[in-house]
Amino acid sequence: MDDPSSALTSPRRLAVLISGEGTNLQALIDAQNTLLLPNTHIVLVLSNRKNARGLIRASTASPPIPTAYLGLQPFLKSNPGKTRDDYDLEVARIVIRAKPDVVVCAGWMHIVSEGFLDVLKGTRVLEGEEILAREVPVINIHPALFGQFDGTHAVERGFEAFQKGEVDELGVMVHRVVKEVDRGEPLIQRRVEVVKGEAIEVYEERLHKVEWEIIVEATRIIVDEIRPPLSSDGTNLHN
Repeated sequence: MDDPSSALTSPRRLAVLISGEGTNLQALIDAQNTLLLPNTHIVLVLSNRKNARGLIRASTASPPIPTAYLGLQPFLKSNPGKTRDDYDLEVARIVIRAKPDVVVCAGWMHIVSEGFLDVLKGTRVLEGEEILAREVPVINIHPALFGQFDGTHAVERGFEAFQKGEVDELGVMVHRVVKEVDRGEPLIQRRVEVVKGEAIEVYEERLHKVEWEIIVEATRIIVDEIRPPLSSDGTNLHN
C-alpha cells in the first residue's frame, strides 16, 4: 500500500499540452523546481502536432521530459468509426497515465471536450484505467482578457479591434478550463500595453513576455491549491 506521507513530500506533477513553438512550455521548464515553482516537475509534454518545436524543448531539457504525440486526423484515419470525442478520451488516457496533479494547456490549439474534462474530474472512468483519487484541474493560457475574444485568433482579432477603436485595452489571462470555451474562472489576467499604429508583431512580442510570466504564476497558484509545497521536514512553505 502506498505511504500517504510520501505523497505529501513527493514532487508536484505537471502535464503540459502544446501545439507549437512551446515558448510558454519553456517558461515552465525554466521555473520547475525553482523558487517560482518549488518541488514541482513536468512529467509529460503532449502535442497534437507531430513537428511541434515544444516536443524538442521537452526532450532536450535536463533531465529530459517524457513526450507524447497524438494528432486528431491521424487518429481518425487509423481508427475508422471513431470520432473527435473518442480522440479527446484517448488524449485524456495518455494524460492520466502520467499521474499529473495539474494539466496546463500552454498553446494547445484544440478545444477539449466535456468528455476529456469528465475524465480529469474523475466523474468518468476510462476502461482499463484506475479511478482517480481526486480531480485533476486543467488550466489554459488565452491571449485576451476574460470575456473579450474567446476562441481562436484572439491576438489578431483583439489587435484589429483596438486599432479600430472598438476596445480600449487588451491583455492575457490564465483560466480554469470548463466546457464553455475560454469562460472558466481566471486565475490571473493582466493588461498588455498596445499602441495605435504599431505593428502587430511589436504588440505580440510584449504579449508573449507577459504570457511567460503569468503561466508560471498561475501554475504556482493551482499547484499550491492542490498540494501546498512542503519543506524537507514536512512543514508548509510560505512565501
